[in-house]
Amino acid sequence: MARQFIDLSITLCNDVVSDPPFMRPEITYQTHGETVAEAAHFFPGLTAEAIPGGEGFAAAEWVRLTTHNGTHLDAPWHFHPTMNGGERAITIDEVPLEWCFQPGVKLDFRHFPDGYVVTAQDVEDELARIGHTLQPLDIVLVNTAAGKALGRPDFVNVGCGMGYEATMYLTSRGVRVTGTDAWSWDAPFAHTAKKVAETGDTSLIWEGHKAGRDIGYCHLEKLHNLEVLPADGFTVSCFPAKIQGASAGWTRAVAILED
Repeated sequence: MARQFIDLSITLCNDVVSDPPFMRPEITYQTHGETVAEAAHFFPGLTAEAIPGGEGFAAAEWVRLTTHNGTHLDAPWHFHPTMNGGERAITIDEVPLEWCFQPGVKLDFRHFPDGYVVTAQDVEDELARIGHTLQPLDIVLVNTAAGKALGRPDFVNVGCGMGYEATMYLTSRGVRVTGTDAWSWDAPFAHTAKKVAETGDTSLIWEGHKAGRDIGYCHLEKLHNLEVLPADGFTVSCFPAKIQGASAGWTRAVAILED
């Protein structure tokens, strides 16, 4: 049986716009020769020429990140202090591993305009279109227009978002991990801010995230390559980095297709 792996993760780098300016990653690269001084802490007097190969010690990187840079999995703690109607929200190191390796289903919402808030009816209609019946622990991935906008200056403002009703539609059926190729599971803040200013309704802020108060769940953000996936028939692997007490963890999200 042939197995195909599809990388669903973006690359962490200094040059591609994937976050607002205030939270972009910073990576400093060290060459083999630049780490000789560090090796000398263990081997006093060591020179680059004396190290096997004569090219120095080891290449290394210093990385300044938030847990929400790159493709990452958000834990319920990120959304609110409580989940499931009052329980303490779990952090990323407490997310059940079985949530993170399950059959996947893709909802194609690329046709929705930027800032559109997806409804429960939209989700139901798309599931009917692709002929998929949700099962508990299915990992539901949302393909938006943001998937092709990575690196553009306006990336964080592109794509539709998942509303409270749409999120609850999924989680009430046993879904515990969802994902999007947009910057956020919710509609971009630039669009939500306009609606809040017009209506005064602050419940619109992060309504998809805040659904986790009622049913705890996780979501992946800044996925990639969703447009190449079929609607279903694949497995998603998205185990997060184990960071104590954290609201999120970076993940190398992968789709696995069996032929």
